[in-house]
Amino acid sequence: MKGIMGIKLGMTQVFDEEGRAVPVTVLHVEPNQVMRIRTQDRDGYEAAQLGVGAIKDRKVAYQQRQDYKARGVNPARYVKEFRLAGATALEPGQFVKVEDAFEPGDVVDVTGTSKGKGFAGVIKRWGFHRGPTTHGSKYHRRVGSLGSRTSGGGGRVHPGRKLPGRMGHKRVTTLSLKVVRVDADRNLLLIKGAVPGPKGSLVMVRESIRKRKGAV
Repeated sequence: MKGIMGIKLGMTQVFDEEGRAVPVTVLHVEPNQVMRIRTQDRDGYEAAQLGVGAIKDRKVAYQQRQDYKARGVNPARYVKEFRLAGATALEPGQFVKVEDAFEPGDVVDVTGTSKGKGFAGVIKRWGFHRGPTTHGSKYHRRVGSLGSRTSGGGGRVHPGRKLPGRMGHKRVTTLSLKVVRVDADRNLLLIKGAVPGPKGSLVMVRESIRKRKGAV
């Protein structure tokens, strides 16, 4: 199964066979434990739940601890589900290593949580143009008219309007990235380009959806 979880360490560069510098993101990928298998007969779809990261038993709910114990797996800090080909070939308690999942040249999609930038105005958040900077303007970085044209008086703010608010800290997926190097000894995965999220954040790496559909 071409899917695994890892921790983003940061970016660096490596050199290819022709001596060209290639920007890469380095992921630390510990062996992922198979927590549960979803089957078509029982669940209506096929998938595998992978877990990674140590956690104390007292921090896991009692019912969940009993469920893990019945399936013979250890509690994990992070648990994610992968709907990928070959998921049903795995067994609970089995470990998926980085060298088992990927090899150099594979095309993958990386999912993570983008960096949170706090509360932002419309200029920073949506790229609005600012008003004149002269003293008499009184309109510099404000939102401006909402453009409501509701008949009968008493306009309203329509859903989806671009307004100030929290920027970032959202689930983001970057498509069609290339695996440059797999370091099995140090559990490292080097992916060409940038991936979502800050350093130390959890990311999910899986086989590219475009490749699965035959578009790549």
